[in-house]
Amino acid sequence: MKKFNIRKVLDGLTAASSSSSAASAQSGNRENDMIQETLQSEHFQLCKTVRHGFPYQPSSMAFDPVQKILAIGTQSGALRLFGRAGVECYCQHESGSAVIQLEFLVNEGALVSALADDSIHLWNLRQKLPAILHSLKFNRERITFCHLPFQSKWLYVGTERGNIHIVNVESFTLSGYVIMWNKAIELSSKTHPGPVVHISDNPMDEGKLLIGFECGIVVLWDLKSKKADYRYNYDEVRLLLLDMALICFTSGLASLHHGKNEICSFVLLRDPFMILCGGLSYDTVGRRACLTVMHGKSTAVLEMDYPIVDFLTLCETPYPNDFQEPYAVVVLLEKDLVVIDLAQIGYPIFENPYPLSIHESPVTCCEYFADCPAEVIPALYSVGSRQKRQGFSKKEWPISGGNWGQGTLSFSEIIITGHADGSIKFWDASALMLQVLYKLKTAKVFEKPRGKEEKSSTEIVDEDPFAIQILSWCPESRVLCVAGVSAHVIVYRFSKQEVTTEVVQLLEVRMQCELNEVESPECGGEQVSAVSTPGTSSSPQTSLPQSHPSTSSNNSSDGLRDNVPCLKVRSSPLKQSPGYQVELLIQLVWVSGEPPQQITSLAVNSAYGLVAFGNGNGLAVVDYLQKTLLLNMSTAELYGSTDPHHRQPRSPRKTRQPSAGLCDGNDASAAPEEKCKSPTSGKDSLFFFLLSFSFKFTDARDNSFSRSRSSSVTSIDRESREVISSFYFCDSLSKKSETVAVPSLWVGTSLGSMLAIALTVPSTPEQRMQQPVGVSFCGPVVRLKGGILRMAQLDASGTLLPHVYESWYEPNAPEEERERPRRRRPTTPPSSQENPDCQYAVVCSEKQAKVVAMPSQNCVYEHNITETSFVLRADVVTMTAGVGIACFCANGHIMTLSLPSLRPLLDVNYLPLTDMRIARTFCFSNQGQALYLTSPTEIQRITYNQETCDNLQEMLGELFTPVDTPEAPNRGFFKGLFGGGAQSLDREDLFGEETAGKASRSLAQHIPGPGGMEGMKGAASGVVGELARARIALDERGQKLGELEERTAAMMSSADSFSKHAHDVRQSLAIHHDSCFVK
Repeated sequence: MKKFNIRKVLDGLTAASSSSSAASAQSGNRENDMIQETLQSEHFQLCKTVRHGFPYQPSSMAFDPVQKILAIGTQSGALRLFGRAGVECYCQHESGSAVIQLEFLVNEGALVSALADDSIHLWNLRQKLPAILHSLKFNRERITFCHLPFQSKWLYVGTERGNIHIVNVESFTLSGYVIMWNKAIELSSKTHPGPVVHISDNPMDEGKLLIGFECGIVVLWDLKSKKADYRYNYDEVRLLLLDMALICFTSGLASLHHGKNEICSFVLLRDPFMILCGGLSYDTVGRRACLTVMHGKSTAVLEMDYPIVDFLTLCETPYPNDFQEPYAVVVLLEKDLVVIDLAQIGYPIFENPYPLSIHESPVTCCEYFADCPAEVIPALYSVGSRQKRQGFSKKEWPISGGNWGQGTLSFSEIIITGHADGSIKFWDASALMLQVLYKLKTAKVFEKPRGKEEKSSTEIVDEDPFAIQILSWCPESRVLCVAGVSAHVIVYRFSKQEVTTEVVQLLEVRMQCELNEVESPECGGEQVSAVSTPGTSSSPQTSLPQSHPSTSSNNSSDGLRDNVPCLKVRSSPLKQSPGYQVELLIQLVWVSGEPPQQITSLAVNSAYGLVAFGNGNGLAVVDYLQKTLLLNMSTAELYGSTDPHHRQPRSPRKTRQPSAGLCDGNDASAAPEEKCKSPTSGKDSLFFFLLSFSFKFTDARDNSFSRSRSSSVTSIDRESREVISSFYFCDSLSKKSETVAVPSLWVGTSLGSMLAIALTVPSTPEQRMQQPVGVSFCGPVVRLKGGILRMAQLDASGTLLPHVYESWYEPNAPEEERERPRRRRPTTPPSSQENPDCQYAVVCSEKQAKVVAMPSQNCVYEHNITETSFVLRADVVTMTAGVGIACFCANGHIMTLSLPSLRPLLDVNYLPLTDMRIARTFCFSNQGQALYLTSPTEIQRITYNQETCDNLQEMLGELFTPVDTPEAPNRGFFKGLFGGGAQSLDREDLFGEETAGKASRSLAQHIPGPGGMEGMKGAASGVVGELARARIALDERGQKLGELEERTAAMMSSADSFSKHAHDVRQSLAIHHDSCFVK
């Protein structure tokens, strides 16, 4: 057995991680040191896995018609590549500059990106994680447009000065061939034409180039003669578009950008098809972005939900000189991606298989469940499939490139997102994919005001009053509990049957704190001995529950609102489809003119049939089976006589004050009457206010902030009100005298106190519905520095005890057919006289983590997580090798600790906290998985599991698949005979160094890829290397043939010379012979 000396920490920990780990093994608990832990540091490694959602702030788009891959660039320098459903890839340019244009090397597995910082990059897509092979940075001119012809290695680059440079994409070097603006325009023109906004080559004559300038001038340039054949001014653009025969454009794509404030894009095809952005007159009331499709004599104007960023047509053939028959058009919107079927009547859209609807309503909270029951996903899918929209195209999704990964994870994963409109989405996140399973609309239980004039005066938020604030879900029982920003809690149960609820079950709770000013003692981290102070379930603040909609809009004599909820409950019958159905609605009411405090913590337990929630006034426990209120009291009453804080009487306040939660904590000078801002308003605020996090917002527009907090200032010094920050239901030994575990509720506060409440739950289902649940107070158990974030329970062997739950059953089934499974309870070994402690309580706060032996309540392990920062999120997670604590700090560090010894196992400076979105949505899960909302539209998943990191390459999909390029169109006998058809161009001879010379070295700088020359050589075999080698082979073959021909000619010449010489010798011999004969 291995003993742990927890004073030792791992090598390489940064100073920000924490100070020493204090070994506080008590004298009577030396046996605890003998617990063998299997979780080690080698089990952890941090890396990103996949990114889901719509690309945030898209700026450009490109499509490979052979590989059928779509690429989207963003304003932050990101690249998102999409293939078939489940095949996605995310890349990022280091500079972070906006991607202004993308060009595929069709069927070559390569992509060229042009950025706003005047650089172009070549990406290798033949590997699962694309990498940059070459980069070229322009120094003297700004890039405005790029064009890469099909099966060409020469890239045309237009600049802001109106010039066009040519880049060899194989070597990423500039050619000496330059099209200067002053040669392209009329010599008599006295004004500069402006930047190049369009370049395209003539599909019927590769030697012709169409150049568009910002001022409206369009030039048809002859590459061979290096002069302009035609020039069209702004007034002639319309004529050009109507009669493209002027420049021999019988097919292909032409996009003309003219005017400084307006862009026109056209797709011109030999078939009478014209597609353009726009189509509605400017004086149209409520004019929306639209796409106009003209086909023959018919014209269709398709309205879009968001402004159009870019669009392109999809054709079967990649050859621009072939007959172009588009079958779809891809429209990139600011917040959506739409693919329209052009082959069907009415132009229906394709059903998008990608998870691009995460931001359909802004995400306000998020939870991640890994290793959940296998039957949950099919159940959610069965009810969610009925919610799918109709009217989609019957054809398959046209972007179908790539292949799925070979590896997979053995466990199922579910992500739940809460949104600003009150909706909740369940996502299947298994195998690094994401697919929506089911959508729940919580706003259906409330009356919606038709206009601002009908808006209730009791609402405490200006916008999005139904926004989801906290989620609590039990996967085994499928019980769901949500807390909204308007101080309401809804309990849902899962059913496969449709029901109609005549009256929504409502329970109104009046929560008020009479003592709220706290003077905390200095010994914030010291342990407090627990004294059992039994209490009753009644409280002076308890209000009578109601089983019908409240009609008590009571106002006191002085006009103050009192006993009034924030939202009006629906009065008409509620039809509830199969899925999650309302079990109980709980609303906090106004008290003497003051709005209810927003809910800061929430927990539900199916085994006990209870839901607990708390805020700055106290906590409440509700029996959602009997629809009754069990407990409603302030935090101070939980301490009883052991309260360590000196509390001052509450001062009367007649004016409203912004409450906690997702409200705006930025403007301290705001009037008390101002309502709280919603989670989606310009000034986001952190619901971690309930945990006493200190943030000073510096710019509300970009959600950035800085910490106005020193290491010597604690949350106790800053926050006078004690807020309920966390709950945990369990079977525990909460009292020192107990020997048998009983149902309990652990309560954590923002001042670092953990308190226990014992529950008496009737054992049989019949008794449970008839007898009340008993409540008794056990007092404080332990105190830590900072607010309590997470609590859990271990058995005597250090194994994590699962939460108690009741398995799911059909709640709407007849009583005689209903099979009520028995409540599951963790087995607790009996205690012995030698070691009476048989449980351990794990408590983690903003600053510390402690392991407390139960029922003796002795702290056996303690660890200071951080001194200079504070923990934003902490979870007790289960790994294959063991159990530990995962923490995410405000300084960007992700750390893990072993249990029960709290040894540091991982500390990585991963993500500096730049906005509250990350803090609000970051969550850990089992098996080393985690996620956060990296942008308003994207979810970033990461793993801290070494095994997952090792197998990541196998699990990722492949973008590039070997596909033969379609055969070129047949030129035909008569076209070849009479000179018709497409005319080719030897660009190598025209742009090569021998003919065009070298470009100026100061014009652009070549930057090798991060893989170095060896990496580029290896990757080049899959990008343009094959084409280059083929051309080299042809050149070598031609050279060898030429050499052979030269040698043959030399031999023939030598033979002729020898024959002539022999003939001369023969003649001379004959003459000599004749002379001798005469003599």
